[in-house]
Amino acid sequence: MKISYHGHSVVKIETDGKTILIDPFITGNELTDLKVEEEKPDVIILTHGHNDHVGDTVELAKKNDSLVIANHELATYLSWKLVKTHPMHIGGAYEFDFGKVKLTQAFHGSGLMTDGNEIIYMGMPAGLLLFIEGKTIYHAGDTGLFSDMKLIGERHPIDLAFLPIGDNFTMGPEDAAEAARFLKPKKVVPIHYNTFPPIKQDPHKFVDMLDVCPGQVMSAGESIEY
Repeated sequence: MKISYHGHSVVKIETDGKTILIDPFITGNELTDLKVEEEKPDVIILTHGHNDHVGDTVELAKKNDSLVIANHELATYLSWKLVKTHPMHIGGAYEFDFGKVKLTQAFHGSGLMTDGNEIIYMGMPAGLLLFIEGKTIYHAGDTGLFSDMKLIGERHPIDLAFLPIGDNFTMGPEDAAEAARFLKPKKVVPIHYNTFPPIKQDPHKFVDMLDVCPGQVMSAGESIEY
């Protein structure tokens, strides 16, 4: 299994003939190495409805007949765009042919902004646990620190955690380091930073704060293999 990071919150998992994209914000993401026309995801998983996470989902899903997994409201909206979806919600898990997905809580917003100056409610934001090839991957989505991260880590021992560190809209580095103490993963990768001026951070300083597990700063396109 190959897990790669592609700027902002974009994560790709390649496993057993399947390609999974999480939060495929490609167009408008100056930090990504991906090109929409080159990506062929079998599955897209969305944490919430903000534009910098839904990103290019509709175009990618239509072009590749991808299955989009998201909370019920966001999945319903995307189904109206003729996208193939599987709706879920926080606390629920489902076994797919590539592995199991479980949505966890996240403290954030989830409105999609349209060109007509309208904000459409897209359900509650979420994090996700992906159980695949005997490993557990946690993508926190956009969230602040919350104490139930302890419960997530206790119930589901995590091999690799992707945690936002940008501050302003999500946890900052100090809170993300505390999240790592709660979760106790085997490794942490910082995400959701440096894409926009309000979320400028030094990810190496964050990694230096970690005291319960190692951290790895990943450049766009860099991967971890299990």
